[in-house]
Amino acid sequence: MRALLFILGLILLFALEILRVYFIMPFPGSQQSDTIGIAYFLNNNILWLRIIALAMVLPSLWYFFQRGRAGRKILLTGMVLIYGMIFYFFNFRFLADKMFYQPRTKSFAGGMTDTTNRDRLVIGISLQGEAKAYPVEIIGYHHQVKDTVGGQPVMVTYCTVCRTGRVYSPFINGQYASFRLVGMDHFNAMFEDATTKSWWQQATGVAIAGPLKDHRLMELPSSQSTLGEWIAQYPDTKILQPDTIYNKQYEDLADYDKGTIKGSLEKRDSASWKMKSWVIGVATRNNTKAYDWNELISHPLIQDTVGSTPVLLLLASDSATFYVWDRRMQGQVLNFEKLPGEPYVKDSNTSSTWGFNGKCIAGTLKGQQLQAMQSYQEFWHSWSQFHPGTTQYKYASNR
Repeated sequence: MRALLFILGLILLFALEILRVYFIMPFPGSQQSDTIGIAYFLNNNILWLRIIALAMVLPSLWYFFQRGRAGRKILLTGMVLIYGMIFYFFNFRFLADKMFYQPRTKSFAGGMTDTTNRDRLVIGISLQGEAKAYPVEIIGYHHQVKDTVGGQPVMVTYCTVCRTGRVYSPFINGQYASFRLVGMDHFNAMFEDATTKSWWQQATGVAIAGPLKDHRLMELPSSQSTLGEWIAQYPDTKILQPDTIYNKQYEDLADYDKGTIKGSLEKRDSASWKMKSWVIGVATRNNTKAYDWNELISHPLIQDTVGSTPVLLLLASDSATFYVWDRRMQGQVLNFEKLPGEPYVKDSNTSSTWGFNGKCIAGTLKGQQLQAMQSYQEFWHSWSQFHPGTTQYKYASNR
């Protein structure tokens, strides 16, 4: 009986340390099922669960060390050492916030002094007359950067495994909240707020565990583009600079923008509609649709409807920057065609000319601005996971 109790307690100790981390980190098979409830329970109750397991183990361990043979003592010592190693790695090496850190030094440079390659992807934000650009190579490692844009606190987030860039207001019920990276859910980064210890999904801003479950952070408008395109739109933008302490981590993501990075979790599948295929996701109030990136490369102008909203998708000449606009203007739905060899489009309704930035530069609608649609470039597995029921755009059926 004493031996059985010891073995069960030891198994429990091992399982507690491993499963608490296994369920929220990208170990083989760990992100396939809905196990956040179990992970949250283990995380919040790990202390007293350890006490129960130790209460099962320690009396028997003491007894065997006092009366056991030398061989048994060696075996027991080995088991204790194995548990010590598991405890160390799963509490101090494998946890998300032990692998990815916030920048210690946060600095910005203007377009004239910044040395970042202009073809680098950035998440851009423009609020209250101030524009800032956050290189994906930087925020991809940190997962989140806390900042202020236009006098408004922002939480700039990125998950490289889902290829999801999101910007949120870090306020919960009117109170400023601090967040830490706690793990993953279905391969998507997950944050914990310091006040309620609720867990928040990066791709949706929704709390999926804890006292605030089902609450949603307010998303702020953002866009992904190359730095060059962003500067062209916002010449006075400020660009986040690398924290040199993490240069090695940034270098590891050097090929991420183009999808040629070596890591299987972050590398692009060049075929269409595979788990790691790139898509453009667009969501309206009640409808979502995904557009194959390969299709957009082949057809840099796509006109479509998401739900009841007529949309225009444009791919810039850099083949990396995309725009999504609402095609409604002054009570009519505009139909567009691309001007060959020019970074402009023309609507057939009024023959007005528009820049890719959605602003009319010539014609009867000169000075008008199309309304931007919040859109994202991400992996197909991510968009389909967090937007169940999404439809797939098929170019051939819409010509």
